[in-house]
Amino acid sequence: MPAVVVLGAQWGDEGKGKATDQLGSRIDYVVKFNGGNNAGHTVVIDGEKYALHLLPSGILSPGVVPVIGNGVVIDLEVLFQEIDALEARGVDTSRLLVSSAAHVIAPYNRTLDKVTERFLGSRKIGTTGRGIGPTYADKINRVGIRIQDLFDEKILRQKVEGALDQKNHLLVKVYNRRAITVDETVEELLGYAERVRPYVADTPLVLNKGLDEGKTVVFEAGQATMLDIDHGTYPFVTSSSATAGGACTGSGVGPTRIDRVVGVIKAYTTRVGEGPFPTELLDDMGEHLRQKGGEFGTTTGRPRRTGWYDAVVARYAARVNGLTDLVLTKLDTLSGLEKIPVAVAYDVDGVRHDEMPLDQSDFHHAKPVYEEFAGWSEDISDCRTFEDLPVNAQRYVLALEEISGTRISAIGVGPGREATILRHDLLG
Repeated sequence: MPAVVVLGAQWGDEGKGKATDQLGSRIDYVVKFNGGNNAGHTVVIDGEKYALHLLPSGILSPGVVPVIGNGVVIDLEVLFQEIDALEARGVDTSRLLVSSAAHVIAPYNRTLDKVTERFLGSRKIGTTGRGIGPTYADKINRVGIRIQDLFDEKILRQKVEGALDQKNHLLVKVYNRRAITVDETVEELLGYAERVRPYVADTPLVLNKGLDEGKTVVFEAGQATMLDIDHGTYPFVTSSSATAGGACTGSGVGPTRIDRVVGVIKAYTTRVGEGPFPTELLDDMGEHLRQKGGEFGTTTGRPRRTGWYDAVVARYAARVNGLTDLVLTKLDTLSGLEKIPVAVAYDVDGVRHDEMPLDQSDFHHAKPVYEEFAGWSEDISDCRTFEDLPVNAQRYVLALEEISGTRISAIGVGPGREATILRHDLLG
């Protein structure tokens, strides 16, 4: 059975949770391999909306084992808030597995994230302030705290002391904040040790054994391609690898075991936070897409920036991820529009770019070259086959498929689990 990576092909909020959920009854494991509670997936089942932040969307599918991989950074308070909220609604969370090598977001990471962003002023990145970046920085600087450290108080205390020795100088002398004590940090983290212990496992071993046994594994990305630390619109990116390669490093499953890479992409484009966005709409049409599409952050509630579909970004995402399929979401949001522009290239100082510009400065100054497609007026939310769609909606999908360079295998026509048109089997 296959190993399938599901990831965002734009700047996030494309509907990855719904795409993963579509496979729920046919898969055995769903793995979150990067990010933390700075992103959210919204899944609607039988009219019930579930907002997930740290937990993989597979937590909602009976029989599926949800896994938080080693590439994730975990805010334990948020994790247990999510678990408690789902349990209160009758969702069984006992199957959850958490990598012992996943890093923990310490209280000082959250503090530093917030004060650093404020200190940057006009140069701010647009972080959610949840401590994600500082925790990944600690990981790379080899002063991070991992889940396994919670079970050895001596080791935990040594690591906290080492981290705070430098961070308190920053907080006090640069940011004029109070110092954080070792005792208060250790006490808070130890308070979660026994509760998290039953979930902790050697997740790379579990996943590889599962694949050996013919089980199906889906790897679910937090964030998206254009926010990847290496391949995104740096520095306006997240702090982890949100592309297909990150599925391997963030889970402990080798690249030769991956069978399919599915990119999730909206029928238009959105972005949260700072950074360049060539097709952004700052007019009434942008507000129309925001309101009709419900474009407000699952995690933060922030209004999302909106714009037309960007085929240059789509082709770039296909290339750096090795996409085999696209899932096109929110096609229904475009119903009622007379014309639908699509960016097929960029103009940078009079020079046409059909592919992503080489450097960030050119991308920042890129102006979209649009091709217009005829819209449709019909409500498509009840369509369940491609042929059910209005002719112009079919033509729009086929055009996006051609100019994006990847087949569109599924189409979302509404928020519900059932509101999907399947053209090709995502499991191959």
